[in-house]
Amino acid sequence: MNQFGVDKAVVANMSGIFYKNCQAANEELFAEIESSATYKERIIPFAIINPVYPGWKSDFDKCVKAGIKGIRIYPQYHDYQLTDAACVELVKMARDHDLVVGLTVRMVDSRQKSWMDLDQLAGTDKPEQGLVDLLPIIKEVPAAKYFILNLANGYQLKNDDFELIMKSKVLMDTSGRSLANMAQALEFYGEEKFAFGTHAPILDYLTGMLRIESLREEEASQSTKDLLRWRNAQSMLNL
Repeated sequence: MNQFGVDKAVVANMSGIFYKNCQAANEELFAEIESSATYKERIIPFAIINPVYPGWKSDFDKCVKAGIKGIRIYPQYHDYQLTDAACVELVKMARDHDLVVGLTVRMVDSRQKSWMDLDQLAGTDKPEQGLVDLLPIIKEVPAAKYFILNLANGYQLKNDDFELIMKSKVLMDTSGRSLANMAQALEFYGEEKFAFGTHAPILDYLTGMLRIESLREEEASQSTKDLLRWRNAQSMLNL
């Protein structure tokens, strides 16, 4: 953060993707933040919640009391669908607490094979999900707030799907490879739909930052760049 001039960062504990009990990872994150006055000032915690794990509602309440600003959900890793009743209930609870819901398009590139690959991708021809695959939960809970993270596969939508994104409280971060042409993405969705993001530690800080900083004057004014750098995220997070 210091190296790239980042004052505050949204952070979740990635271990929560792989722990059977996500709450243990959330508590690790909270303890780490409490260990330093600097961390408390600069780290914005998001909790990982698995809505098909017993006791998740209690975990959610504990995380709200701990001061989270949002949640992250991983249906592909925790084996449920975005439209499952428990997931919809969780997102509605996040909406009611004015929390952002983080939806990650992908964690890693599935083309490199590993024994830890997701079952639904490993050894199959099924493509990774894109923006369109995240729309069902936005349709179910349109009044919630969403971060779309690591947008790696296709962001262009048509007709009703496009209108849904434009009417919803959605921010797409700049880390995903689909946003390599940031000027085109801005022209398609507008300046209020994007925010600087890194997908660190899997991806790097610099790529997401350069997608903003490399925009020419005719592509983005300084006020537009400030929206992308921090203002859009600040507004979404009520900071």
